[in-house]
Amino acid sequence: MKTKHKWTFAPRFRRQAFGWRSQPAIQRVEEAVAEIKAAARQDPVLAAEGAVLFLGKVSPALEQVDSSSGAIGSAVNYAIETLVPIIAKAPVDEATRSGWLDRLWKAVEEDDIPYIEMLPEYWGELCHTPDLASRWADELIHPVRITWSEDRKAGGGYFKGTSACMSALCSAGRYSEVLSLLDLAPYKFWHYRQWGFKALIAMGKRAEALRYAEESRGINEPVAAIAAACEEILLDSGLGEEAYQRYAIEANQKTTYLATFRAIAKKYPHKAASDILTDLVASTPGQEGKWFAAAKSVGLFREAIELANRTPCDPKTLIRAARDMKGKEPLFAVEAGIAALRWLIAGYGYEITSLDARDAYDHSMDAARNAGCSEKTITRLRTLVAGDISGDRFVSRILGAVLGISG
Repeated sequence: MKTKHKWTFAPRFRRQAFGWRSQPAIQRVEEAVAEIKAAARQDPVLAAEGAVLFLGKVSPALEQVDSSSGAIGSAVNYAIETLVPIIAKAPVDEATRSGWLDRLWKAVEEDDIPYIEMLPEYWGELCHTPDLASRWADELIHPVRITWSEDRKAGGGYFKGTSACMSALCSAGRYSEVLSLLDLAPYKFWHYRQWGFKALIAMGKRAEALRYAEESRGINEPVAAIAAACEEILLDSGLGEEAYQRYAIEANQKTTYLATFRAIAKKYPHKAASDILTDLVASTPGQEGKWFAAAKSVGLFREAIELANRTPCDPKTLIRAARDMKGKEPLFAVEAGIAALRWLIAGYGYEITSLDARDAYDHSMDAARNAGCSEKTITRLRTLVAGDISGDRFVSRILGAVLGISG
């Protein structure tokens, strides 16, 4: 008989195996995913079995972990996104796959925290075949109908298998039933209506899908997700300019201003960087300075300085720009360094030290020497620092002596 494989991660994921600290748990989750991915390169079926085992054990093991930061949740979500394709693509017979799905469904039902609530969204993919997906849809559709029935609407009934049912119906090609089922929903909730959107796309009804997505907008709905869905339709239809005008900014919001700019520029290569920047700046009135790094990244140096001087800009970002560009674009670097000192005097910046003020001065002067404007720059810096009327006169205390300004 074949020896049963011993997974390193398995004994580590006992029920309540982790305390309240999230970092040790995140590390173990990442190690488990890495172990399963390594196995997949040699034995896809073994890796899929390991993925099923992990997904069944992960939620009970994390019951006591502090999830308030969202870090552990993000780690588990990444694990699900990584492991689902391994399970879905494993070359196994239907009986084996059905056994895996039964184990995974039991884990979903017992997921009380919950940590694997994303898993049902991949149910159709996990079923792998339309026939198996259709059988699961038949199992799940009745509870969904009961949850959304007229006598349950007032109580706001909830069923964990709603997304799984929608996913299975789509994978089975039963698109009309997806739409009929969603007609019963008491609220226009994009988390579920996205399946109606996908069904309409699969049916070739792009115009209807676009209207369906737009009708899903509401006070608490994910604007970016809906806009991204609409944007994709227009881009796939060859309507790039319309997609840009209607959805580009909403659909591509990232964690930083620079990342947002880059996402849009990558998706719309036909648009000039200056035009994209202008539109983004206009979309955030009062935050013009936040787009400094985006303008600098594409060589729009004049625009970058103008933005940095209009509204507050992180002094450290400006100091780094002065440091990095004092040899390549010295005039730009001079302006960046002076702007950094201006915002430091105004009290902006996080965890600022005396080194920041000194660096801003040093990089400005290095750039000024490279640009041949040292005397003019010294005069500007003296005027700026002499006008420091802040409460602690932080910058003037650091640079006063250097610039020949008495206390």
